[in-house]
Amino acid sequence: MEINKIRSIIEEYLAASDQYLVEANIQADNKIVVEIDSDHVVAIDDCVALTKHIESQLDRNIEDYELEVGSAGITQPFKLLRQYKKNVGNEVETLLKDGKKYAGVLKEAGENEIILTIEKKVKPEGAKRKIAQKEDWTFRYDDIKYTKNIIRFK
Repeated sequence: MEINKIRSIIEEYLAASDQYLVEANIQADNKIVVEIDSDHVVAIDDCVALTKHIESQLDRNIEDYELEVGSAGITQPFKLLRQYKKNVGNEVETLLKDGKKYAGVLKEAGENEIILTIEKKVKPEGAKRKIAQKEDWTFRYDDIKYTKNIIRFK
């Protein structure tokens, strides 16, 4: 089984939609794992339709395989620039490769870096209590271990 052929089948199928391939790989025992995302929503029916399309393009008589198609989970780290762009305006957590973790609103996602608006509590000179102050921080993708959404239930 060749991964480039599978990626080509998936990308051709998704080209006419707002969905896109996040990751596709072949694991042990010929298990094909496909992860897709969308600029809006990926429904279970979308995964089923893609599964049927992939199966229609492959021949189990030539090579047996197991196929798993799913959507990028909301708690999964972003893997593509398009996922970063989709989440501009959302609250995210970014862990840097040096172990430092930051939480803030994803303000911008560029080709080489992201900008997070981080809220800090600072005590102005002469003030009795701290106030919230927002700062924009820039992080290069090369320095980021992962970025993912922060889910809050209010």
